[in-house]
Amino acid sequence: MGQDIREAVERLKRERDAVVLAHYYVPGETQGLADFVGDSFALARIAATCDASTVVMAGVRFMGESVKLLNPGRRVLLPEPAADCPMAHMVDPAFVARCRAEEDDLAVACYVNSTAALKALSDVCVTSSNAVDVVRALPQRTVLFIPDENLGRFVAGQVPEKRVILNPGCCPVHRDIPAAAVAAERDRHPGALVLAHPECPADVLALADVVGSTAEIIRAVEGSDAADFVVCTVEGVGHEIARRCEGTGKRVHFPAPAPRCPDMAGITPEKVLACLETGSGEVPLPPDADAARAPLERMLELSARGGGAR
Repeated sequence: MGQDIREAVERLKRERDAVVLAHYYVPGETQGLADFVGDSFALARIAATCDASTVVMAGVRFMGESVKLLNPGRRVLLPEPAADCPMAHMVDPAFVARCRAEEDDLAVACYVNSTAALKALSDVCVTSSNAVDVVRALPQRTVLFIPDENLGRFVAGQVPEKRVILNPGCCPVHRDIPAAAVAAERDRHPGALVLAHPECPADVLALADVVGSTAEIIRAVEGSDAADFVVCTVEGVGHEIARRCEGTGKRVHFPAPAPRCPDMAGITPEKVLACLETGSGEVPLPPDADAARAPLERMLELSARGGGAR
């Protein structure tokens, strides 16, 4: 990334009263332009409290929708409006309706990686950072977890007092991380710790020393005395690990082929600059905004009371 792009972005942020938020999965050069970099939970909290009139969300569409829901009076821009998350759509609303009809004591917990339309069908949102704590804090005994089956299964294992109904959705990138490749990378680097995102399949999680969100994985690497780490999540997270661990000699290894989200990878510094220059990629307030906002606000409320604040 050229210095001219960085300088132009900084100038336009001042002129437009804009703040740039970036997810750990976007390219490192894009993260370098951001005022705040984080996982979905951190970005949701920042979006709810920031005071800039324009928010540039360097992430996929559901992230821009969530920022707009929490900031309906602010302008929200996506540098790459075509960047989407396949998992965000992997729920049949009829399945949710059927579960509600069949279960007397049911809460619908919706992973924040979902469309606004799916959030509107839900009682509370969760992120990978707070899903276990939020589900545990719900008064209902039965929880329908949408859309990610792998994260839902992990939550069910951590909260055995709840009955968790799973939905057949997944992140294709995490789903396709082979357990054999993880084991091979661990064997190649004796003493390495294996860290996995809970969107990974159960056979990958079974190999992990640490299971956590992107932010939790980064903190685990930063706080460990180990030298080598096999990281089972999207390779963009390596940028923040390298920044925090510079000079420590710590080495990060990704299972082959390195997990790459094509939607996140397409969010480049040039596109951040272009949306600031032209105002392109503006996110409209989704339909049923009040219904979609309510589970996000409940998540933040539960987190503030201790159900997942990290």
